[in-house]
Amino acid sequence: MMSIMSVGCDRQGEPETPPAEACVRRVVLVGNPNVGKSVFFSYLTGIYTEVSNYPGTTIEISSGRSGDDIVMDTPGIYGVSSFNDEERVARDIVLGADVILNVVDAVHLDRDLFLTLQLLDMDIPMVIALNFMDEAQKAGLKIDTARLSEMTGVPVISTIAVKRVGFESLRPALQSARRGHADPQTREQVSPVLGTVKTVAEALLVAEGDEVVSERYGTPPLQHREEIYVRRRQRANDIVGQVVHESGGSRRFASALGRATLNPWTGIPIFLCVLYAIYQIVGVLLAQTIVGFTEDTVMQGHWEPAVRAVVFRWLPEGSVAGTMLAGQFGLLTMTITYLIGLLLPLVAGFYLVLSILEDSGYLPRLAALADRSFTGLGLNGRAVVPIILGFGCITMGTITTRLLGTRREKTIATAILNFAIPCSAQLGVITLLLGRIGVQYAVAYIAVIGTCLVLLGTILHRFLPGESSPLLIDIPPMRLPRLGNVLRKTFFRVASFMKEAYPWFLVGSFLVALMQVTGALVAWQNALSPLTTGWLQLPREASNAFVMGMVRRDFGAAGFASMSLTPPQTLVALVAVTLFVPCIASVMILFKERGKRDAALIWVGSWIAAFGVGGIVSQLIIR
Repeated sequence: MMSIMSVGCDRQGEPETPPAEACVRRVVLVGNPNVGKSVFFSYLTGIYTEVSNYPGTTIEISSGRSGDDIVMDTPGIYGVSSFNDEERVARDIVLGADVILNVVDAVHLDRDLFLTLQLLDMDIPMVIALNFMDEAQKAGLKIDTARLSEMTGVPVISTIAVKRVGFESLRPALQSARRGHADPQTREQVSPVLGTVKTVAEALLVAEGDEVVSERYGTPPLQHREEIYVRRRQRANDIVGQVVHESGGSRRFASALGRATLNPWTGIPIFLCVLYAIYQIVGVLLAQTIVGFTEDTVMQGHWEPAVRAVVFRWLPEGSVAGTMLAGQFGLLTMTITYLIGLLLPLVAGFYLVLSILEDSGYLPRLAALADRSFTGLGLNGRAVVPIILGFGCITMGTITTRLLGTRREKTIATAILNFAIPCSAQLGVITLLLGRIGVQYAVAYIAVIGTCLVLLGTILHRFLPGESSPLLIDIPPMRLPRLGNVLRKTFFRVASFMKEAYPWFLVGSFLVALMQVTGALVAWQNALSPLTTGWLQLPREASNAFVMGMVRRDFGAAGFASMSLTPPQTLVALVAVTLFVPCIASVMILFKERGKRDAALIWVGSWIAAFGVGGIVSQLIIR
């Protein structure tokens, strides 16, 4: 990986290399996620590219040559800052740039201009590539590129990257790259720092409160971020108002719908409707109908009998090896059934729904709408994504906590997921049992679990060290999701999840099978029996349901469904099994993501919460 330091031309008026090397420039591609930067990068560099991890991170960076220029791609970002690994890597590469090629989505110009204006304030020569012009035209948008160039002060070219339309203007535009129009008020706020830091770009980040850049120069970060951001947003809106002209009723409807999703009076009912639709798709169609076919009919009806027939032809039934491979918790039976029959359809369905919400522009709006509610739990609105995913699969939700900005937020969200969020498979059984015992018990169940969730988040927010990050997110316009984009995102996310998760499922299944053949599983059941009968006031066989719940959450809930319980006992059982430890696969991912200490605390805490809260409910309602 080459150094990020500038190796070339005069940047911000200060030559950094001998005259013989003055023509070597560092051209850096910058843009929001999914704006087509990779196509521009491939065009400029051809086959002479290098992909490597950025030092100290797992972020891959592409670099190559275009004539005498060095070209570098950056991760998709919404702003240059230090809130996550992608932004930190992009920040350092941008600070070493001689020329910036800012790739902008013409359909989402109001969103992308926020980053564009920040780059202009950094005083680095720049070119704007206005991509997806064909889609903008289909959406009824007419963009005045000449006016956009006049208002920003830099060259603007119109492109359709997938067809390479407009690419013939790319290299000439880069040769004429120039510094654009910075915001005068922002420049005034930056000027006091210029005597301390090296460049205008770094001074801007110090003014915006970037602690990493400030620490490099031993200067305290300024507190102008909110003021600068608000003014930048207003500038972006003003530019869009002058250069974008809309036509067509569908566009006006999308704009009105977008505004409605952000207003609490209309946004909350819309969210409840979306949530109901997600439940019908994932909780009913996928978790019950499709998974019922793939898990029960295909895997348990055909796959497992075929596997057992082959295994027990060579190994005695009941032997250690036979049980480990093809027993109740076998590596070739339960594990494959769980991965292919249950998890794959749920993960694919949930990521499909997530991609639709994301591509439509609704997900950022949901994050903004939920932000105030999540603040009291020590989270920001971005946490709505792993929480929603957790209702599909706790393992999936736990992995997705990576998108949160701080370790503190990741710990809080992971604890909430593993304590109080039932996965879709478990939720289906819970819904069935609640339907049997009546509305008053269903309301009591929701109240108890909701109270536990709020208390957990509030306690962790108060006592965990550190601070949570604010929600800084751009709101794209609403639009119909693009099928190709949705399917592509879904495929890569599902493939990535399955690749990462399946080894941990194998480990978890192996441990459970080992417990079975060594008798440890029966010992667990016997040890839990006094607690379930005495404190929870449930039948003795309820201990079996809790042990099975350690393997799979829905197994535990299903165990209670087969018992003759009174309505109060059913409520106690559902509260306890919901707060109980996550399935063995989720525990493996929990240890991987959060480390031994945090994972062990969450795992032990869920035991205490399940039997503690369940027991209190039992003592209050069972006479």
